[in-house]
Amino acid sequence: MMEIVPIETPTLGDRSYLVYEGNVGFVIDPQRDIDRVLDLAAERGVVVRHVFETHIHNDYVTGGRALANATGATYHVNIEDPVTFEREPIADGDVVAVTPTLSLKALATPGHTFTHLSYALLENGNPVGVFTGGSLLFGSTGRPDLLGPDATDALAHAQFQSARRLATELPDDAQVFPTHGFGSFCAATQTDETTSASTIANEKRTNPALTHDEAAFIRTMLDGLDAYPAYYARMTPANLNAPGQPPDLSPARLVDVADVRRRIDAGEWVVDLRHRRAFVAGHLRGSFSFGLDESFATYLGWVIPWEMPLTLIGETPEEVDQAWRELVRIGIDRPAAAVLGSPTQWATEKPLATMKTATFADVEPTRSRRDIVVLDVRRNLEWNAGHVAGAVHIPLHELLGRIDDVPDAEVWVHCAAGYRASIAASMLAAAGRDIVLIDDDYDNAAKSGVRLDQTTREIR
Repeated sequence: MMEIVPIETPTLGDRSYLVYEGNVGFVIDPQRDIDRVLDLAAERGVVVRHVFETHIHNDYVTGGRALANATGATYHVNIEDPVTFEREPIADGDVVAVTPTLSLKALATPGHTFTHLSYALLENGNPVGVFTGGSLLFGSTGRPDLLGPDATDALAHAQFQSARRLATELPDDAQVFPTHGFGSFCAATQTDETTSASTIANEKRTNPALTHDEAAFIRTMLDGLDAYPAYYARMTPANLNAPGQPPDLSPARLVDVADVRRRIDAGEWVVDLRHRRAFVAGHLRGSFSFGLDESFATYLGWVIPWEMPLTLIGETPEEVDQAWRELVRIGIDRPAAAVLGSPTQWATEKPLATMKTATFADVEPTRSRRDIVVLDVRRNLEWNAGHVAGAVHIPLHELLGRIDDVPDAEVWVHCAAGYRASIAASMLAAAGRDIVLIDDDYDNAAKSGVRLDQTTREIR
């Protein structure tokens, strides 16, 4: 009996798949930390015979080549992709037999990239599912702008045609298995992240690529695109020269607080992995707040100067190990050092740095008494949908280069739910600014009496 096992990477919004029948299987779009796949296959008694890439990934470093090397599997990559390593080239229409009853048929579905492939899953020759990578997602499609503005229009039209091809050539009951779309910035629009399954029939009812005409689909998709992480530009070169070995996940070198202070004073990054509420209660002055509770690697990879030495502060070895596993997925290979325990256990600074916090209910009463600056660090689409009247807008990913643009006053920082605001607040505090973190959901602003408007007051 066939089994399809998703391998979730929720912090990047992605899925890989292990598919097997009996003791023989294949893997679709494995991420770099292949020990997860190897452990799952060993647990199920599965020998991985084939590894398939749907595309040269934009948002993470692939583990496909390393997995194929570790297992002796055949590694299938589009014949048109100019990779620097040996692989089994595959093209539109090719069929690969995996077991006597299971096979995959490659289908050209450009749109997310020019060379994107989907793979129809055939059981006794009949299509029962399709692995769509960054093509047809749950209620959306992969975004077409990651290869640059010159390619966006052509890829947008191709994405529409690819979605229509899948809907036309596959039966309604065929299951849809995307790689992206679970919070990934590779998705053109964000949909319900709890969705676990879909079919071609369901997508025909709900997916804009299949319910709108081409012009309306493209207009809506392009209007909905916003900034994506800066490190994406590094992923295509990394994947065209995909690593042949798994990453080094051995424990980071432990140092003491005096060493950490020297690193901060030298301008290196020291990242505190604890929840933002622990950070504001007491932290090492000059450190940055990137809690492990949300999209840690996405935002750290987005804003850190690349090649910057990085030291991690975690309360337990497991926290540091988790952070490092997430970072190797985007190509940040080794921490300079790590420190364990809470600052109250090992910090020599007395007192520890703290940070003031507030809710949206505090904004208007405070503005009525004194001048403050409300800084909104959400992305452009969020700002344009509504914002605090009189607020200054600098998206988080621009803040490091624009700290001097923040007015010289007490700065109240907010985002949608508090995570990005805590990162921004820690950056501004490290730069010596007087900060208040609005640790609250933006949805509470209007209910709390905060004046909202649509008038852009964005510093440029």
